[in-house]
Amino acid sequence: MARKSSLLKRAAIAVVSVIAIYVILNASVSPSLPSSSDLIREEDEQPRAPIHPKVKVYMYDLPNRFTHGVIEQHAIVRNGLKNPTTLKYPGHQHMHEWYLFSDLNRPEADRPGSPITRVSDPADADLFYVPVFSSLSLIVNAGRPVDPGSGYSDEKMQEELMDWLESQEWWRRNKGRDHVIPAGDPNALYRILDRVKNAVLLVADFGRLRPDQGSFVKDVVIPYSHRVNLFAGEIGVEARSTLLFFMGNRYRKDGGKVRDLLFQVLEKEEDVTIKHGTQSRENRRAATKGMHTSKFCLNPAGDTPSACRLFDSIVSLCVPVIVSDSIELPFEDVIDYRKFSIFVEAGVALEPGFLVGMLRRIGTEKVLEYQREMKQVRRYFDYDNPNGAVKEIWRQVSQKLPLIKLMSNREKRLVLRNSTEPDCSCLCTNQTGLVTSV
Repeated sequence: MARKSSLLKRAAIAVVSVIAIYVILNASVSPSLPSSSDLIREEDEQPRAPIHPKVKVYMYDLPNRFTHGVIEQHAIVRNGLKNPTTLKYPGHQHMHEWYLFSDLNRPEADRPGSPITRVSDPADADLFYVPVFSSLSLIVNAGRPVDPGSGYSDEKMQEELMDWLESQEWWRRNKGRDHVIPAGDPNALYRILDRVKNAVLLVADFGRLRPDQGSFVKDVVIPYSHRVNLFAGEIGVEARSTLLFFMGNRYRKDGGKVRDLLFQVLEKEEDVTIKHGTQSRENRRAATKGMHTSKFCLNPAGDTPSACRLFDSIVSLCVPVIVSDSIELPFEDVIDYRKFSIFVEAGVALEPGFLVGMLRRIGTEKVLEYQREMKQVRRYFDYDNPNGAVKEIWRQVSQKLPLIKLMSNREKRLVLRNSTEPDCSCLCTNQTGLVTSV
């Protein structure tokens, strides 16, 4: 019996020894095999976003007459200064061109997180930025067209810019496809649009562009620079005693004719403030106060589908009521405007009593929800915010690079042909109607 017990002990020891040797060998051969707990932790982890190399941008050193010279001309025309010594880019709703120019002039260390990097050698560049102050030039222009000898001419500036660009080898290489040009004002560069239409245009909307000149495929919709102060308070409706507010030019062209009709429908409604007012320092103060003390802000179309008041509304935490059936909006790949805006079809908005009736039925909690969403996204529309509009514009510009390379390479091997069919490189924008929503 004792002998049998001894045999069993030796057998058990042998089995344990074999198992131990197997475990040691298995661990040494496959040290990276995960345990069940490791698998659970890995499944819980979020996948890491891929690290993309920064897009390399070369900014042209344009002749002074296209940049600071335009600022000087503005000072001369507006202030009568013959030899201005202190030049400052003037405030207006299309200041993106100044902010982008200034951003690229900063040291790289002062541009953390930017999706682009400036390069000094054009041979290294993915894209080329043309820092022309095209919107300011339009403001300076005394008239269109200008009589010879009568002063500054925006049209002359455009022609000279085109001559200068066409003399550059980098423009000629890809017919301007890899160039980025600011044209925020709907009339900016109007005289040479057909000659720059291959470039990435930075536009407020497509209201003045033909489908073969501009589209979402190649261009970037940018926000107007807000002209009212950011609302510094917290969300809430207690201090917002006005139901609906609008202050702006009553009489506009094209789609903006809806403004006068809205005035007729709304100007006698209780709790509605709707005023005619043009751009001035006093009117901006009044507009700031009005937007900061209203629950909803009316945003009808201007001469083109977009208008600066949308962005004034957002930074004021005043819920935008957008009456512009063909509007296009910035950064819609990351922003859902329906979370903080109300879209109303123009024909419906003009029905007597409909608009105010709809707004009065929206409860406090819903207004607070809209305000919370606006507070989350308003940095996207603030050009002074280091994580705001400038960085987002560059992000969208950088996303155009694969298409630019595709179209440039494709064009080099295609046989020249005459066709009446639309060019697939420039697709039409929104052709569908809007649905009224709350």
